[in-house]
Amino acid sequence: MPMHKRRTILGALGGAALITLGAATLAPVAQAQAFPSKTIKFVVPFGPGSGTDTSARYFARKLQDITGQPVVVENKPGANGFIAVKQVLTAPADGYTVFIGSNSTLAVNAALFKELPYDPVKDFAPLTMMMRSPAMLTVTPQAPYQDLKGLLAYARANPGKVNFGAGSAGYQLMGELLNDAAKVQTVHVPFKGAGETMTAVASGTVDYAFAEVTAVQELAKGGRVKVLAVAADKRVASSPDVPTASEAGLPGFEAYTWVGAMVSAKTPAAETAKLAELFTAISRTDETRAFYERIGATPMTGGPAQMHEFQKNEIALWKRIVHQAKVPQQ
Repeated sequence: MPMHKRRTILGALGGAALITLGAATLAPVAQAQAFPSKTIKFVVPFGPGSGTDTSARYFARKLQDITGQPVVVENKPGANGFIAVKQVLTAPADGYTVFIGSNSTLAVNAALFKELPYDPVKDFAPLTMMMRSPAMLTVTPQAPYQDLKGLLAYARANPGKVNFGAGSAGYQLMGELLNDAAKVQTVHVPFKGAGETMTAVASGTVDYAFAEVTAVQELAKGGRVKVLAVAADKRVASSPDVPTASEAGLPGFEAYTWVGAMVSAKTPAAETAKLAELFTAISRTDETRAFYERIGATPMTGGPAQMHEFQKNEIALWKRIVHQAKVPQQ
């Protein structure tokens, strides 16, 4: 759209941020304010192909469609997310650098590190939650138990002899959360990522493991692992035969990975509010819901206040688990 026409539309729409076409698409629309007027950068603390990266690239496309401005995704993996965080917090606080973080960088790190080089609450201004994806509890098909009740009974009968694999600190804490909820004693075995963890489960090297839906589903379809439960409040649309943990015998047990967008807390309020409005609008479309359902996730549609409260609750939960399980802090 030519710029002079874009400005004309802006004058007519006033503060409107977008136009919805039907129930599922977002139409390009210019902004009443000058912001954004140049390229926006999304900084992701993980490599391409991760759940966080997938969300970042989806939202980048949609934000570019709405604003007419380029949106680029920059992957900065490593050092527990510290590299990406530093890049965001040292960039100009003008709204053009957005941190696409996850439960690990925005909550788990606060529980696992004695001292962080950043404050995941005070140093950032939340825009919105983008999605959450429940963990799946997997075992080898040759395990002596074929459901969650059986696994927990076996663990109670063999305290300290049952082990679970985890490809990240976040999944380690999910394993400890299960120990706490089910009152069992199992031993953590670390691995480098979900792929290595699932290989260990398939071979019976570990007794069980939590992993994200996308890391589990194909292996489960091929019969290499068995999924005992999904740690969610409802079944996953892409795996409708897998019961929730509550249905499988552990009422109320839920554990999710999640992705959210933030900017530096020093960003002006007007720019922060505009980005939050845009991100939240994207998250609420039928297209976004369908996109996430295909990968076993659900969009999170709350704005800044809801994300702030959610993040604080997550930090408090994982700090409690770290303390109770005596997980060594780094």
